[in-house]
Amino acid sequence: MRPAGEVRLALIQAATDIVRELGVPDRGATLAELCARAQVGRDCARNLVPKMKSAGALRIVGERRVDYRNRPVAEYAPADSETPSNQIQQGWVDLGRSMADWVR
Repeated sequence: MRPAGEVRLALIQAATDIVRELGVPDRGATLAELCARAQVGRDCARNLVPKMKSAGALRIVGERRVDYRNRPVAEYAPADSETPSNQIQQGWVDLGRSMADWVR
């Protein structure tokens, strides 16, 4: 598996920061809020967030009515409490272990 890209890491970090600031477990960030916090383009986030949701990095925690849309929008939160940097480091540890076993 490839390591997470910069945009993906920025979106996960933005979701983590927003959920932490809200302090309410059943609330999350909308796509527009994620874009603004991560400083990522809306088109890029519209393509990446559903992929992150299906991969298990984000989850939908609810819906919210907003002024700029007729239908409610989804609120996203990180799927786990592990930070992206810990996930990357764990991946390298796993790779090192498998390489060590392979050499033996």
